[in-house]
Amino acid sequence: MPSSPLILVSKTMTFPDQKSNLGDLKLSISDLPMLSCHYIQKGCLFTRPSIPTNSLVSLLKQSLSKTLSFFPPLAGRLHTDEKGYIYITCNDDGVEFHHAQCTSRFIRDVIGPVHVPELVKEFFTFDKTVSYQGHYKPIMAVKVTELADGVFIGCSVNHAVTDGTSFWNFFNTFAEICRKTSNNNNEIIEKISRRPDFSRDSVLISSAILKVPKGGPKVTFNENEPLKERIFSFSREAILELKAKVNNSNVNGDFNAVEIMGKLSNDKFHTEMVPVSKTAEISSFQSLSALLWRAATRARRLSASKTTTFRMAVNCRHRLNPKMDPLYFGNAIQSIPTCASAGDVTSRSIRWCAEQLNASVKAHDDETVRRFIHNWEMDPRCFPLGNFDGASMTMGSSPRFPMFDNDFGWGRPLAVRSGGANKFDGKISAFPGREGNGSVDLEVVLAPETMAGIESDHEFMQYVTV
Repeated sequence: MPSSPLILVSKTMTFPDQKSNLGDLKLSISDLPMLSCHYIQKGCLFTRPSIPTNSLVSLLKQSLSKTLSFFPPLAGRLHTDEKGYIYITCNDDGVEFHHAQCTSRFIRDVIGPVHVPELVKEFFTFDKTVSYQGHYKPIMAVKVTELADGVFIGCSVNHAVTDGTSFWNFFNTFAEICRKTSNNNNEIIEKISRRPDFSRDSVLISSAILKVPKGGPKVTFNENEPLKERIFSFSREAILELKAKVNNSNVNGDFNAVEIMGKLSNDKFHTEMVPVSKTAEISSFQSLSALLWRAATRARRLSASKTTTFRMAVNCRHRLNPKMDPLYFGNAIQSIPTCASAGDVTSRSIRWCAEQLNASVKAHDDETVRRFIHNWEMDPRCFPLGNFDGASMTMGSSPRFPMFDNDFGWGRPLAVRSGGANKFDGKISAFPGREGNGSVDLEVVLAPETMAGIESDHEFMQYVTV
């Protein structure tokens, strides 16, 4: 292995600038399954600001300290009581702050290569750290890496404490407070744009107990399998063209049989068919997901009878009745599986594939969310993340997350990248495109031979911005 070009300059603890008065927060049934997942690792790449290095590091530490006062759980630790319930203790124990230099590398070395370089993984801490370890490790760490002409700010956060919505609310607030602090270092920040909601009174808070094996849960996928990772960019124009094609498609007899107008889930407790309207409007994102599902299934050369699964993580905050606060802090997500045979995915139209995804999402209403909750309470377990049969895809993150709103005082990010956490063959993360206006970047992780297959797939690549 070649030596790393990255040098760790310092590692310190950062504490909230005000003591927390928030009590213990019980992990919900959306939090608990994530205890076997890696810490979330996401960050932003910026042009290098003109301020001196020491001033930059000091500014970011000070801003982080102020931000933690609005997000006390991130400076706390996990705690299991004598009954087996797990809580976040908001005890102000602090977060790690790492400062690193990689001045032999440039912005082009990060975003220029076709495939995401291994270097990106070094922009994050807590590599391969399982979220259960938040009992004795910090819940969050921030790593600031200087490049020759840029700076990368990476955050690693316990996945049992936050989902993507909560993560990016923290990151946005961190940037907001940094902007304010750079103008007046002594300013006391009393108000932020999007104050998180720490209430624990929803249906997600349960009396069910997750029994944890001795030593804590482990990830459920192979952390060392060979993988290729690439960011595929789709412009607004390409996505509109794809969406128009999907919504105007009515070929191959796709509307002739009632049984194919729905979704069959292979989940343990969900085997019902969900009908879908013949005139369903397919969204841009569902169209894009269907495009990738088809390309990956072709590239995997699966037998026609093999069942394929496309999972999508959905936000439950607005699906429950009554609705949860949009800024509820914690996990409020569920994974929706859509299943179809490889033969159907590859031989039927892209419209048909998109309809299966559309039906699954539409069916995930308040009643379905509550059924998922009830089923988990009957059998508490960690989330089985991975591609166990070689025929699965898992979509996470969202192009709706405000990733490019993170202006720390020297401009918007050039790019968003993630670390090596929770990556396996078939893992996809959706980011907004930097140009906005509906553009989307898909961070796609695949086995090398599957990646080569979709890169030579005309139907897929014709929509990709090279």
